[in-house]
Amino acid sequence: MAKLTHEDILAYLEEATILELNDLVKAIEEKFDVTAAAPVAVAAAAEAAGPAEPTEVNVTLTDVGATKVKVIKVVREITGLGLVDAKGLVDKVPAVIKEKVSADEAKSIKEKLEEAGATVEVK
Repeated sequence: MAKLTHEDILAYLEEATILELNDLVKAIEEKFDVTAAAPVAVAAAAEAAGPAEPTEVNVTLTDVGATKVKVIKVVREITGLGLVDAKGLVDKVPAVIKEKVSADEAKSIKEKLEEAGATVEVK
């Protein structure tokens, strides 16, 4: 039997009718004991599992708590702002502390702020 090249196979596929292609798929499934529907089922299962976790989130300060000075210090550390700017940010609660950060970085920021006594929301 002569070996077919990729070009021969592609030329056949271009010329074949839908019915011929359908028969070809069925023959391949039977011959090699595979199913062409498996990737579709996997994709459907992934969609059914729910949306993927966002890669970038915003960290919002929702409440300062009783230790405002500690929270201002942590905000300065996180943002790199000066004292006046950090205080202004903390005074305008709810305030976005960091935008479009990774989920891991957001978790770290949230832990620092909560340790200082603040309430934080990650979206």
